[in-house]
Amino acid sequence: MTVLRFREAVRAAMIEEMERDERVYLVGEEVGHYQGAYKVTEGMLDKFGSKRVIDAPITESGFTGISIGAAMVGLRPIVEYMTWNFSAVAFDQILNNAAKLRQMSGGQLSIPLVLRAPNGSAKQVGSQHSHAMEHFYAHIPGLKVVAPAMPADAKGLLKSAIRDDNPVLFMESETLYGVKGEVPDDPDFIVPLGVASIVREGTDVSIIAWSRMVHVALEAAAELEKEGISAEIVDLRSLRPLDEETIVQSVTKTHRAVVAHEGWPYGGVGAEIADRIQRLAFDELDAPVLRATTLDVPMPYNARLEQYVIPQASRIIENVHRVLYKS
Repeated sequence: MTVLRFREAVRAAMIEEMERDERVYLVGEEVGHYQGAYKVTEGMLDKFGSKRVIDAPITESGFTGISIGAAMVGLRPIVEYMTWNFSAVAFDQILNNAAKLRQMSGGQLSIPLVLRAPNGSAKQVGSQHSHAMEHFYAHIPGLKVVAPAMPADAKGLLKSAIRDDNPVLFMESETLYGVKGEVPDDPDFIVPLGVASIVREGTDVSIIAWSRMVHVALEAAAELEKEGISAEIVDLRSLRPLDEETIVQSVTKTHRAVVAHEGWPYGGVGAEIADRIQRLAFDELDAPVLRATTLDVPMPYNARLEQYVIPQASRIIENVHRVLYKS
């Protein structure tokens, strides 16, 4: 085990997979000479050269389309956007080509493609750079969507994503890049896609989260413990495929659920999870499933308003009180 920052764990995964398989390459904005917009790709240009670490112009639709074509003929591209918000420029390529070509070719074509970037809010980056984009992409059949919270999971899930023969969208939180954690050194260490993790055992309520909100949920659970409330934290890690079994097992144990996520409330992944809980574990519920989400507004630039809009531990605690009928 080595203690790594989240960004270092992502880098380690890419380096190990590029060493393992010469078909893997990296392309994106500022990934090479600038060492990555968030220094995730630091040193990779020197290590692998400009044929495998490729600086692209600010043309997301262009280099995404080229990468889809490269995947179709046997390469395994990793595409880095400066932020997932900018992937909207490439949405047509992702929706109509990456997600659909395997089905439209009758299985003759594989699209072993990883698209990765920081996702969700950061610190005062404005409404056009603060979307939690996983909700858009998890809606689309043919795509896999991953959103790790811990450095070890970031490494293991990214290695699984690179080895997968389908397009995988890898959502990183800019706010987590400096978070440290123990990460296995084993180059064969992987975390399977579609398997959730119980990061905190509890008996009174299940808090279901992913990415940065796992850390906020852990903060809320520590405060709830002072009140004698035992919260179990389910880190989904993958949003598509979704680990229904772990969710249902947790809710069956606690009989109450709060879903915490950064996305807007209308039509989000949290609503999908609430629906699955009520369909698969209705008889186990002692209260309605509630959600702690970003408020239904564009993200403000003002620092105080931004923090008000983003879910904080207090918003999770408020919803836990409601499902326990303590408010």
